[in-house]
Amino acid sequence: MNAAGHSRTFPGRHADVVRPMGISFIVIAMMPLVILPLASIFIFGLSKGPVHFWDALMTPAALFSLKLSLMTSSVATLCNVVFGLIAAYVMSKYRFKGGSALMIIISLPTAIPTAVAGFALLLVWGRSGLLGQFLEHTDYQIMFTTAAIILANIFVTFPLAFGVIKPALDNLDRSYEDAAETMGATRWQTFRFVVLPSLRGAIITGALLTFARSVGEFGSTIMVSGNLAMKTQTAPLYIFTKFNEGDIEGANALAAVLAIISFAIFSLILFTRSKLER
Repeated sequence: MNAAGHSRTFPGRHADVVRPMGISFIVIAMMPLVILPLASIFIFGLSKGPVHFWDALMTPAALFSLKLSLMTSSVATLCNVVFGLIAAYVMSKYRFKGGSALMIIISLPTAIPTAVAGFALLLVWGRSGLLGQFLEHTDYQIMFTTAAIILANIFVTFPLAFGVIKPALDNLDRSYEDAAETMGATRWQTFRFVVLPSLRGAIITGALLTFARSVGEFGSTIMVSGNLAMKTQTAPLYIFTKFNEGDIEGANALAAVLAIISFAIFSLILFTRSKLER
């Protein structure tokens, strides 16, 4: 009791009804939009037993498309992590005229529809494209090959690693770099032994996000690959083709694998990023 005879109230001691209501709202909203669609892949896939599911997954065409997706996504991830690291370092370290415009251009692929991205690549690397016309009379063509899939993945995932690494660089304590330079370290030594280890968590997160996005890429890939079975058919294109053919079991088997890969990647990001940053 206080001097006026009134008891003091402590908000923390009262039941917080907002918390359970908020959590319930999130779960209810996600149920038809996210949880049930993802669960239905596994419910349907295992409805005829795990043996039937495994047989549908082990077909040569399914295995080829999955391996092709993993390979092209790995190459695209490596390219974009290297670019993202260099671009983030330059954009964070230096201020120059046109920097804002360059930042917009780097970020633009996230806003462009993927079908437009694939069409744009055709206009550049197709037989009559801006650059592809110079390859018209050679034995090598880029479009409708594995190289075209890699180019499409690089284009679509271009800003992802950059978008994770640059904020980490912006928040990096500059005193460590200054101390290294004061001790006589070259700029390369400072970058290699001071900056790079500090960005380990951001680099790995950017790589995982890029890989996850590349594995599931469809719109741009179908435009530039030709969707040739056992040649340029990636996992998403295989799912699309099998669904159109009425082979729901075949489409569902590979869809379940891609869902598991995505879940594993984002779980890895969630549970290991803080540890990597430390």
